[in-house]
Amino acid sequence: MDKQSSKNARRTRRRIGIRKRIIGTPERPRLTVYKSLLHIHAQVIDDLAGKTLAAASSAEKALKAGAKTGNSSSAASVGGKLAERAKAAGVSKVVFDRGGFKFHGRVKALADAARKAGLQF
Repeated sequence: MDKQSSKNARRTRRRIGIRKRIIGTPERPRLTVYKSLLHIHAQVIDDLAGKTLAAASSAEKALKAGAKTGNSSSAASVGGKLAERAKAAGVSKVVFDRGGFKFHGRVKALADAARKAGLQF
């Protein structure tokens, strides 16, 4: 096994362990994060209904705006936009699913911006 595939296998194992404990309900949907090298994506999901209530991504034209998309400042803008869309959908409290990633860097920047914009974790 090469280094990248073993890294992905460890992240997948962590993600599955997190998902065993965290479930999005209508009262507290799940805010999930995925990051790639170029972009960061976030969704607010009601697992019981199987519906995405709000989503934001650094790949969107409105959030891209010619700036770099793989850094903490773009992650913070995604977090702010997601919180704004979630509040418009009637969501104020969420449970945070970091998707197997460390709560550090871009994931932390997204979470802090979402908190600052009014979402409660």
